[in-house]
Amino acid sequence: MNKIGYEFKDKDLIKRALTHSSKSPLNYERLEFLGDSILDFVVGDYLFMNSDKPEGQLTVLRAHFVSEANLCKVFDLLEIEKEIILGKSWKGALSKAVKCDIVEAVIAAIYLDGGMFEARKFIVEKLELDTFDSVKDDNYKSKLQELIQANFKCKMTYVTEKDGEGFTSTFYMDEDKITSGYGSDKTSAEQDCAEKAIKILFKI
Repeated sequence: MNKIGYEFKDKDLIKRALTHSSKSPLNYERLEFLGDSILDFVVGDYLFMNSDKPEGQLTVLRAHFVSEANLCKVFDLLEIEKEIILGKSWKGALSKAVKCDIVEAVIAAIYLDGGMFEARKFIVEKLELDTFDSVKDDNYKSKLQELIQANFKCKMTYVTEKDGEGFTSTFYMDEDKITSGYGSDKTSAEQDCAEKAIKILFKI
């Protein structure tokens, strides 16, 4: 586990961070709760201190770094899958959600063992926060979902229908219509709609 880059004084902490609930009640779930909070703070603090981008763009960048897809990439780079302690009832490969949760649990374990300095060091290095200027995310649906989940509590809905030679998609938050988009197929119509919704809701 040398790719984690931290030597634990309390080995039980990292063991717990790598233990699934199918194996033991002493598993990563409570650590994941703490790690999620630490991750959000450290990423937000780093971006605030190192970038002069406006609030909306900072929110998008933070959403990128703490996203399930990015944390899954970190999990794979750490090469810890063989170290995960699973119960006999667990079948199949680890899901993306589990990989994401384990990375957050590892962050919490480092914090509890070595303090915020070590947790921050791990996050900055392993999530490559210094690459924020090169982040480009054109998956507007995913970006919109992450932004809304981070800032609102509502139901998100796309209503997409055939419109001439293409499709029109309308985005709703609960019962409120936010905007519509157009595309040659359903996917492009919804992406266009999501991009417009981001500009309307977050001014970016």
